[in-house]
Amino acid sequence: MASATASISSHSAVPRDVKERTGLNFPLLFVRAAARIGIVRQQVAAAPSAAAARGQRARAVRPLRAAEPGRQPVSASAAAAAPVAPVAEEVPVAAVPAAVDYEALAHELEGASPLEIMDRALAMFGSEIAIAFSGAEDVALIEYAKLTGRPFRVFSLDTGRLNPETYQFFDKVEKHYGIRIEYMFPDSGEVQTLVRTKGLFSFYEDGHQECCRVRKVRPLRRALKGLKAWITGQRKDQSPGTRASIPIVQVDPSFEGLDGGAGSLIKWNPVANVDGKDIWTFLRTMDVPVNPLHAQGYVSIGCEPCTRPVLPGQHEREGRWWWEDAKAKECGLHKGNIEKENQAAPTANGNGNGAGAADIFQSQAVVPLTRTGIENLLRLESRSEPWLVVLYAPWCPFCQAMEASYVELAEKLAGSGVKVAKFRADGEQKPFAQAELQLQSFPTVLLFPSRTARPIKYPSEKRDVDSLLAFVNSLR
Repeated sequence: MASATASISSHSAVPRDVKERTGLNFPLLFVRAAARIGIVRQQVAAAPSAAAARGQRARAVRPLRAAEPGRQPVSASAAAAAPVAPVAEEVPVAAVPAAVDYEALAHELEGASPLEIMDRALAMFGSEIAIAFSGAEDVALIEYAKLTGRPFRVFSLDTGRLNPETYQFFDKVEKHYGIRIEYMFPDSGEVQTLVRTKGLFSFYEDGHQECCRVRKVRPLRRALKGLKAWITGQRKDQSPGTRASIPIVQVDPSFEGLDGGAGSLIKWNPVANVDGKDIWTFLRTMDVPVNPLHAQGYVSIGCEPCTRPVLPGQHEREGRWWWEDAKAKECGLHKGNIEKENQAAPTANGNGNGAGAADIFQSQAVVPLTRTGIENLLRLESRSEPWLVVLYAPWCPFCQAMEASYVELAEKLAGSGVKVAKFRADGEQKPFAQAELQLQSFPTVLLFPSRTARPIKYPSEKRDVDSLLAFVNSLR
């Protein structure tokens, strides 16, 4: 897109469809609000006609290329009998540079406006990027995307436990922008097992992580496997002690994208440096529809049982999981951005003891092994059952990134005759792990077969559940 950096000093630099929709001539109030939220500078293209702009917003988008649980391919006969949907113009696929230094790009965009950042993200990834929309004030992301004039996609996680107002808001947003939100749903079997085993409100007793993992994290993982990048509404001021260092753009530390493996997904955070009050100034100025729950005192909005209004002076995240520690109010979607206090940093060769790092792979389905335990595994020439063991360091971002998939794998293999375990191999255990357990980097996954003495090392960088399960099944 041919563009130039311009200052909004007159309404001529504002997209024509925005003027038509609002009926405003963008008085001084808008200019001041725009300056505060960073849309003073924007990429300006030749202004499209009003009809063209409306048509562009109304384009249908391709669905996320993520396999839904239990979905079977449609047969040719069924496809022939099915009604044919109107053919919509697809979002173009942009050519992504072969190698991008995202740390340098984040530094370059540190002072950029959300509009500039959104424009850069959509230009780089085309149809292979989508906005994650929660049904709260992150509707600002959709407005920014519309203002770029580029086609865009939006997806959302329907946990099955959202407020009625949120579902109504989704419908209003779709109609306002002429889009279809691409909804992702949890696996019905997993939800059924969780509820039948632990009840509808187990999170009040033993924490929200298990429920969030089933209803949010796993559906998100499926969605992101069909993308190369995603856009979030994370802000540094949202959560005390956990989001203070969010970059503008980064290689996603927790999830994998379309190509699979570490580094296959890029995460954009266009409003990372924007204050919440300035987001609301933008929403009011642009007459953007908002969730009616905000008018009832809700600031941060999630599932109905885990969200409540906050009082004046309370932080917005105090309305989420209020029965838990204030610095643990994360559901797992942005785990890679959470800062851990007193975390000991490793040395350059990875020998840090990480004494302050919180342990990971915490699950009843994962057996923690001591040095003696794993030495006994090594000595056995014939085992009664195979063991899958991850060698890890809790401070390692790659270990943190595979935690959810490894725990899910352990739960899938429970009762199958395969034991799933973990062994912390950093610090003083690292020389032993390098000499005896083939450790070269973290994480290292080993399979101890039932009738073979030497453990077999998992060779791939792909650490999703299906890839790990295929490795285990091929050697059982």
